[in-house]
Amino acid sequence: MKLIRVFLALLAFSFWGSSFAQKSEDQGQFSGNLLLNYQKYLRDDKIGANTRVYLENTASVDAWLFMQYRIKGYNFVVRYDAFNNSPLLDPLDAYTAHGIGFWQASKQLKDLNITVGSFYDQFGSGILFRAYEQRQIGIDYSMQGVRLVYDLNDHWKIKAFSGNQKGNKFADTRFNTSPQVISGINLEGEVDLGMDAKYGMLNLGASALNRNIDRQTMDELVSIINSYDREDQFYPKYNVYGFNGYATYTKGNFSFGGEANFKSPEAIVDFNNKLALKNGKVFYGNLSWGSKTIKLGKPKKISGDKNSQAIKKPTTLNLGINIQARHVDHFTLRTSPRENLLNGLISYLPSMTRQNTYRLMARYNAPAQDLGENGIQMEIDAKINKSTRLSFNASYVQSLAHNGSLDSSTNSMKPIQLFREYNGQLIQNIGKHTLKLGLQTIYYNQARYEQEPEYEPVHTITPFAEWLHKIGKGKSLRIEAQYLKTDKDQGSFANLMIEYYFSKEISFSVGDMVNIEPHRYERMTIENRILHYPTIFMSYNHNNSFYTLSYLKQQQGVNCSGGICREEPAFSGVRFTVSSNF
Repeated sequence: MKLIRVFLALLAFSFWGSSFAQKSEDQGQFSGNLLLNYQKYLRDDKIGANTRVYLENTASVDAWLFMQYRIKGYNFVVRYDAFNNSPLLDPLDAYTAHGIGFWQASKQLKDLNITVGSFYDQFGSGILFRAYEQRQIGIDYSMQGVRLVYDLNDHWKIKAFSGNQKGNKFADTRFNTSPQVISGINLEGEVDLGMDAKYGMLNLGASALNRNIDRQTMDELVSIINSYDREDQFYPKYNVYGFNGYATYTKGNFSFGGEANFKSPEAIVDFNNKLALKNGKVFYGNLSWGSKTIKLGKPKKISGDKNSQAIKKPTTLNLGINIQARHVDHFTLRTSPRENLLNGLISYLPSMTRQNTYRLMARYNAPAQDLGENGIQMEIDAKINKSTRLSFNASYVQSLAHNGSLDSSTNSMKPIQLFREYNGQLIQNIGKHTLKLGLQTIYYNQARYEQEPEYEPVHTITPFAEWLHKIGKGKSLRIEAQYLKTDKDQGSFANLMIEYYFSKEISFSVGDMVNIEPHRYERMTIENRILHYPTIFMSYNHNNSFYTLSYLKQQQGVNCSGGICREEPAFSGVRFTVSSNF
């Protein structure tokens, strides 16, 4: 903390000194932003909104104040974090603490950038290493240490770092760091394959990573392993090493890329919930072909007059295709094998599925299974004319054989289906109106994703519609509706929302999600009856500040942000947020 106080004093002195300087290019720039979330809990036993925060705390506040000052190639950053009875760290508990959640000092020296303190970064797509945050679900994987980035030339750069990850799991580590040391190096750049991009562009990269376990964690691992039967015991390793290589070829509207990641053997918690010595790998590939114009038919004369020059142009189709595929096998990479769920993640494995935004369509998601999965996703987007657009998305995820099910006929393990989604929609512009119609169907292996053996696979069919009417001068009216049909989990739901923009600054919406055909398992604590989950939402945008106020009820389920998901309890109450830039 003494170092942080010195850093803050230097930052304050630099800013104070620049405020008295004459205006010049070297005066410096100060900027920042504030994000604040306030929640008032209103207990509702019917939907299960009766956790500890409803009984003891009744309200919570989360706030982040980010401040940045730049002058003469120096960059100083401080972020003050405040948590008052916050459920972000543990949705079933309350956490209270205040402090410096992020601080950084950096200097650009021609081709070399030096950074000390906290930083966010990633290697390649982030599968091997990604330091990032997702405030919506309360995770912060920033690194604290030192990082160097050197520009070899205009096309290639190399970066290296060493440090510790910010703690996420325990209250006493929210503002400290985990004891494990993480170090890495990355080289990436581009190769121009021809003059004027005639033969396209090739982007290449490679990385290496090391994580070292501390002595206390190793002693804990040894104690656990010694309690196993003789045939299950092994020697754990202090160090794990990871490597990757990636490449992307781009030519015009065509792009093809791939990435391979490997991890040396280390102790991980296997599918049987026991420590085992396993190596790991991830293979990822993507292909995209976008904005290709295809002529449907031939030009035709409009008039029967042979002398007429009027020609009807053929219908054109702008087509875009994107395909992604991924293979994951025992790629559990954390600060410690003792961490679980979303704690201590070093690697980034987002869901290999569509990120839906509608309330019911986003109900079932497929969190990545780091112990093993095969997934593929394809999206086709077709713009027929200026008014009509069609899109289709399909995704499929299955387990590997080793974490699948036993085939009694062959007495061997076989993969099982985990997730499947088909989503098609039509967007039609009609004057000042925009109409969107679509259908989604999902298969969701709830027992596997939510670790509830009694739960059965969920099959859903969800038709949805949206109508937007632009009135003019920033005014608009939007109505959206969805109906999710299933006889598993909590049953079928219908959702209707109406949103009105009075201007570009002010909006109001009201909606209700209704559990119209309820279904319950024995473990569920919510009432077996028709339940309502209403929402009343208001927003105001003025002078770089955005304010929202809402009253809502939210069902228990998986909440996802940026492809990272976690299980959250039901919510009932009032939320107020402020987001301000200065």
